Amino acid sequence: MSKFRQALERLVDASAKERIAVSAAALALSILVGALVVFVSGIVATCASPAFSVLGVGVCYDPINVFTELFLGALGHPEQGGWSPTNYRIAIALQQTTLLVFTGLAVAVSFRAGLFNIGVQGQLVFGALAAAVATIWAGAIAPSGVLGTVFLVPLGLLAGAVAGGLYGALPGALKAYGGANEVITTIMLNFIASNVAYVLVSTFLMPESSQLVQTAVIPAAAKIPNVPFIGFEARDAFSLVALVGALAFITGVAYLLAKTSFGYDIRTSGLQEQAAAYSGVDAKRTTVLSMALSGALAGVGGAVWVLMVKGRFLTGLPSLGFDGITVSILAGNNPIGVGAAAFLFGVLKSGTIAVDFSTDVPVELVDVLRGLIILFVAMPEFFRLIGKRYLGLGGEQRA
Repeated sequence: MSKFRQALERLVDASAKERIAVSAAALALSILVGALVVFVSGIVATCASPAFSVLGVGVCYDPINVFTELFLGALGHPEQGGWSPTNYRIAIALQQTTLLVFTGLAVAVSFRAGLFNIGVQGQLVFGALAAAVATIWAGAIAPSGVLGTVFLVPLGLLAGAVAGGLYGALPGALKAYGGANEVITTIMLNFIASNVAYVLVSTFLMPESSQLVQTAVIPAAAKIPNVPFIGFEARDAFSLVALVGALAFITGVAYLLAKTSFGYDIRTSGLQEQAAAYSGVDAKRTTVLSMALSGALAGVGGAVWVLMVKGRFLTGLPSLGFDGITVSILAGNNPIGVGAAAFLFGVLKSGTIAVDFSTDVPVELVDVLRGLIILFVAMPEFFRLIGKRYLGLGGEQRA
């Protein structure tokens, strides 16, 4: 047995504690490599006043300052006086965390069923558009105030879930009954969703006075509310209610996968399709329903983006669906782990803003550092999944 295969088998059979240790070591290594990249970039860059000098050579960027801003800046510098847990930077980190929980869960569900749903972005687009249209339409007949919120917010989330679910079920049906590869179909459906949404909005839904391709603003009552007295400012575009809802979805999906018969069908189909069929699992039905559930979760994420962040649908949504793939891989397709992985992503996204405002480091270099961290942390889990699924490695997983 080759040394590589032995190492891969050891990684596949690693316990949860060992995998956490590997991730922590990978994070530390990524910081060291990133600091070296910042240091070398600081030597070749041109600046009026270097941050420090080494052997008489001026270095424009301070790696320690960059990584301090990337992590502590994302939280608003809790080590400094006057810090508040409801500051703007934490709001951004938690806003991104909330959105990525839904797309991460969407990818995790399909992975657990043995399906690779690349189309989460497209399902998110249709979920967001459906939520905006439904709340704008119902806003004309809904009451204002709290009663309107109780009616419109669930309606928007339901509309997003239905639209995303139906769009996710489509590649599931194509695979189950036509043998189509879900990777190819979901990639193409991403492009179709973006362009169809653009045409629909620009042709039928865009206000005449608008210079952007967007829908009208949703009713005020359709916005996901802040928690009175302890919430964040409305300008932060983040609501603790939405975060609590995301945590409830994590719990719900974890329970579904672990304790229900449908969850059993998903898990067994993902582990060994032939064995699942032998034990009575309807493979075609499970494929369609798994993709529908995955799409519905992505659609809810799109609805939350409209109801909490933007207050309308705009074309050119952020790549939350593609980020959800990395979040799911980082979490080992475990719904509970999705929450932690989404928070890491949220901190890095908020930290990027902090570095951009507080240092002279180009934003492109910050994106490189963020990519290095994600790559180093996600790569061990990626190899573990490859070894487990495609090389037949691994036995019973230790707790």
